[in-house]
Amino acid sequence: MTLVLVLLLILAALFGLPLFLVLAGVALLLFAGAEISGSAVVIEMLRLAGSPMLVAIPLFTFAGSLFAESGAPRRLVNLSRELLGWLPGGLSLVALLVCAFFTAFTGASGVTIVAVGGLLYPALVKSGYPERFSLGLVTTSGSLGLLFPPSLPLIIYAYVAGVSVDELFLAGIVPGFLLIGLLFLYGARRGRSVGMQTTPFRRERAGKAIREAIWEIPLPFVVLGGIYSGGVTVMEAASITALYALIVEVLVYRDIRIRQLPSIVGESMVLVAGILVILASAFGLTNYLIDAEVPMNMLDWMQGAFSSKWTFLIALNVFLLIVGSLMDIFSALIVVVPLILPIARGYGVDPTHLGIIFLTNLEIGYSTPPIGLNLFISSYRFRRSIVELYRASLPFLAILLVALVVITYVPALSLFLVELVKGGAATP
Repeated sequence: MTLVLVLLLILAALFGLPLFLVLAGVALLLFAGAEISGSAVVIEMLRLAGSPMLVAIPLFTFAGSLFAESGAPRRLVNLSRELLGWLPGGLSLVALLVCAFFTAFTGASGVTIVAVGGLLYPALVKSGYPERFSLGLVTTSGSLGLLFPPSLPLIIYAYVAGVSVDELFLAGIVPGFLLIGLLFLYGARRGRSVGMQTTPFRRERAGKAIREAIWEIPLPFVVLGGIYSGGVTVMEAASITALYALIVEVLVYRDIRIRQLPSIVGESMVLVAGILVILASAFGLTNYLIDAEVPMNMLDWMQGAFSSKWTFLIALNVFLLIVGSLMDIFSALIVVVPLILPIARGYGVDPTHLGIIFLTNLEIGYSTPPIGLNLFISSYRFRRSIVELYRASLPFLAILLVALVVITYVPALSLFLVELVKGGAATP
């Protein structure tokens, strides 16, 4: 009977039942079937509510929403174009960097495509890039910033996996720039082949662009510098970021009126509430799976099916690409990480490196046909058919997959900065 009810809940999820109800319902049914009190699910919710780490999530989300609703996208696009537009393919680098910045702070690729894509796509086409290339670039760039701090998926993975968020922030930097670098090389090569126009560097215009964005330029350095200098914790950095964004966008630039703040707070906190409810429900289910030794049984099976760490990583990447194209990133992190983590440890995969592999796969999954979320958002935003978005994204996906292979099989890319900082901290 329990199995039938669980299957019915999973079937209901396919027809739109909210994920947190499915996870909590399955957990309660399985605990009841094992004659264990359902209070185990409630205990996880209480433990989650008392976690200081999760203070950072609503604060960073609020700051990202303020930037997205303000004139920051226009100012940063203009600044990047004036500073980098003279390079061959410079405008493609502008698109990559600006999209990465916004996704890192908003934690959502859809926000980036909607807020920044409308500025970048016309600029790319006007500069001489083909429309298909421009569509593909903006669509796949929408999720580039997920590896850069203070990305919400990084924070959530750190919490779920029990790893240091500071170390995970460091681990994502080199792989993140690898993705940007490979895409930029393709953009520069494509730009030269079509005779793309460049923007001459003009000191006066560059100076004006810097002055316009002068209050937004320091933010990444304030956040990262504060964390890695030891001056502030991640939670304190989140508080500083939210306060800074509020002062700059409301009082300095005045892009956002005070009367708009309640709606911005409401929209951003709806996203946060959804994440936290799913997280609490998923942890209840995870408790049952651990008690039932499901991860250990999966590890035993996989060790028989995959003879080495390297073949396991191939299978893991294929699995995560499928997950990334079917589920939103927050649900995937919360549901899949607790199952995969003990198995990966059994193969000797560093949990921090695993986090970067995990997030890179989910980042690519956003733009993977047939149902990658970025494809549908771009289709709506730019009024193009989904099939056209498929064709536009394929070259970029091929490049990202090459980068994924490098990130997967060269752990030093992810762990180099972590070990460097650890070594520096250990030196008297």
